[in-house]
Amino acid sequence: MPAMPAMPDIELYTLAHARAGDKGNRINISLIAYDPKDYALLVEQVTEARVASHFSQRAPTRVLRYLLPKLGAMNFVLDDVLDGGVNDSLNLDMHGKALSFHLLTLTVQVTLERAAQIERLETT
Repeated sequence: MPAMPAMPDIELYTLAHARAGDKGNRINISLIAYDPKDYALLVEQVTEARVASHFSQRAPTRVLRYLLPKLGAMNFVLDDVLDGGVNDSLNLDMHGKALSFHLLTLTVQVTLERAAQIERLETT
């Protein structure tokens, strides 16, 4: 039986963009696919568990995911990641806006065909 070709890892920012908002010590990050065809892949691979692991240094006490299939998007709510929130945090980014880019550094696996399509788009 021939070996299956490896599926390359790519960072989320090649497939999606993100936006963050905060309320107290909670942040929500919306992840929106650039191409609706990639939404199913994002749903499959960008799970609550993977996001919690990716943000483990921030020690979220809970991560919830809400799917928005008609928008090709999902919304993650992470509790207790803002060092107490805007009024309590001494962080330079008290609102946690940079955390949306941190999510976009998470890697997902794509097919060789999709990786080639992305590479062609990036070189044109």
